[in-house]
Amino acid sequence: MTDLLETPAGVRFARTPDAAFDGLADYPWAPNYIEFEDLRLHYIDAGPRDGPVVLLMHGMPTWSYLNRHIIAGLVAAA
Repeated sequence: MTDLLETPAGVRFARTPDAAFDGLADYPWAPNYIEFEDLRLHYIDAGPRDGPVVLLMHGMPTWSYLNRHIIAGLVAAA
């Protein structure tokens, strides 16, 4: 079930509980989050620490699962 929330500034947003993402096929990456303007933003940190940085972005309403095969290929190529 998705929770409907609101930031102190009045920005409404939806948050799906983390447990909904447990055990996804072909998605072995641990979640990472940063806070920005009272919103929690997810990112994936994969590959060697000294490797090149690649930024993959998605639109709404998609999420990083859409890029799981691209991420795996980039990590394998690093």
